[in-house]
Parts: sequence; structure tokens; C-alpha cells
Amino acid sequence: MVEESITVGLDAGLQARPAAEFVQDANSYTSHLFIEKDGKRVNAKSIMGLMSLAITSGETITLIADGTDEEEAMQRLMAFVSNM
Repeated sequence: MVEESITVGLDAGLQARPAAEFVQDANSYTSHLFIEKDGKRVNAKSIMGLMSLAITSGETITLIADGTDEEEAMQRLMAFVSNM
């Protein structure tokens, strides 16, 4: 299991289109993926779960990956969130 905290660098945060793109990317991995914010953990492969967190730019979230491709998933999703 890999767990990393990151500050969201996307101008719109993880709302609407960026959230949909994030979930699409997350679903391309076999690992179990989660996002945690303010003590609430949701499945990163669920658009409804992600939207329920209302993640805005500048907020710090925790990405959690557990599975065979966890390292690759974590690198890709962290790059996406930080807007690299």
C-alpha cells in the first residue's frame, strides 16, 4: 500500500470535467484507489464519491493505492492532481 498527501494544483480543483478525467484515469488501474480529505475516504474510481468531497484548488488530499500497479497509479494520479 502506498499513501501520499498532495496539494491540489488544478485551477478548478477536482470538480466536473477534471473529476471525470481523474476517475477515468483511476479506472485504468487494477489497484484499489482511494482519496481522503478531512477524514472522509472515498473510492477514487467513483465519480459520485469524488464529487462528494468537493475538492478545490489549494486543498491537501491524501491518495491511497493498494495493488499490483499501485506505484504506477500513484505517480499518474499525483501528476494529474498537481497539474504537472
